[in-house]
Amino acid sequence: MKVRKVLIAGGGISGLSSAFYAKQLLGKHGIPAEITIVEEANKPGGKIQTIRRDGFVIERGPDSFLARKLPILELARELGLEGELAGTNPAARKTFILHRGKLHSMPAGLVLGIPTQLMPFIKTGLVSLKGKARAAMDLFLPKRREQGDESLGDFLQRRLGKEVLEHIAEPLLAGIYAGDTHSLSLRSTFPQFQELERRYRSIMLGMLKSRGRSNPDGQSPKLRPEISNSMFLTFRNGLQTLVEALVESMAPHQILTDTRIVSIRKSEGKEKYAAVLSDGRELEVDAVIVALPAFAAADVLRSFSAAEALREIPYVSVANVILAFEKEQIHYPLDGSGFVIPRSEGRLLTACTWTSAKWLHTAPEGKAVLRCYIGRSGDELSEDMDDEQLLSKVRAEIREIMNIEAEPLFAEVTRWKQSMPQYPVGHLERLGRVREALECEAPGIVLTGSGYEGVGLPDCIRQGKDAAIAAVDRLLKRNAPEQPAVR
Repeated sequence: MKVRKVLIAGGGISGLSSAFYAKQLLGKHGIPAEITIVEEANKPGGKIQTIRRDGFVIERGPDSFLARKLPILELARELGLEGELAGTNPAARKTFILHRGKLHSMPAGLVLGIPTQLMPFIKTGLVSLKGKARAAMDLFLPKRREQGDESLGDFLQRRLGKEVLEHIAEPLLAGIYAGDTHSLSLRSTFPQFQELERRYRSIMLGMLKSRGRSNPDGQSPKLRPEISNSMFLTFRNGLQTLVEALVESMAPHQILTDTRIVSIRKSEGKEKYAAVLSDGRELEVDAVIVALPAFAAADVLRSFSAAEALREIPYVSVANVILAFEKEQIHYPLDGSGFVIPRSEGRLLTACTWTSAKWLHTAPEGKAVLRCYIGRSGDELSEDMDDEQLLSKVRAEIREIMNIEAEPLFAEVTRWKQSMPQYPVGHLERLGRVREALECEAPGIVLTGSGYEGVGLPDCIRQGKDAAIAAVDRLLKRNAPEQPAVR
């Protein structure tokens, strides 16, 4: 067989996962191959960046993942990292919501912002009596007859009312995407809500009846007893542990850093693609997996008609500020995982994780770490501030909310420009048209990444694996058309 060349555009978690599974599948089917990952930054990993300093283990980007999502657990198992998994502090289960300037404990029984227990919801001060009565109407309202997509905000307001949406659901759910619930697609973000309404009519009843059932993937993760009850997981030495293991697994294939792909086009008269790199080199390859943000993918794929539709996927810029303190200087009880802030509070901050309380391995004894989040759709004021101004504003708001006057031991400001993809209503249909057009024009090019079908780490890994399967399927058909697809 000829040596097949596979190009991975982007060395974030989606690109690294694609490369890992492509290598695995190509080896399984005996196809000799050269895999090249091209990454613009000076090291692979994308937004996964762990600070390891003086006993602190702190994330600049994502800090954890849902324990029930299997793709990342399966990858960790394959890389021999199961023993490195760490769960949240069981004594820090509470989450708070800022309401009229004060932190309120989230009522027990909330599942993705949906009330499933009567008394805790009745007692909460987050929603007025009128708002609670409106939410209870969900038990009697008919289900929506139209089958198409709608916005997440419209759905929740239709079922539970404006107060529950704005005071509870919006800061919890929209915060995942740094988005506006009235712009985010329900089918692309929380399709289970639509399914609950379809099956049970009432979303509260549906959530209650579906609680405790098996994983949506049809399986339950098998975890060590000490972490089996944790909703979120990470790695003891930071998420960068996963990146480092993936990079090590790629030998002898190559990872080009500090290198950008300028363009990708079809090679004339061949079933191959030519990629022009920023250093002037041109690579001719058999398959390309594009694991870049949609706008960057549009740039490198500008010779194909699908590029214009990719440019229509919007992105939001966000930032975070890490503050480390002597624990004794924080008098506010860190008896939970942190708090979220609704838009209606008019704050620069959108959330704050009490990192050292939520994850006991992240700080030395006697130290405390807070991680403050800034930026969401329609509210990206941090872009107009320099780091010093941003830090000053964040510290002022933390002082007002938690009464912390102490000087931090250290502070880290991280900015993520155009980092959070937004899935507008009709996103999946638009994505289907993009992939159909690309399949017609360039069947050897596959899209993957957070801009398409999920922003969480497990979603990116799942999409990376799917992209590897699609690319290797294409190579198998070219090598031996009679062979079955890779499934």
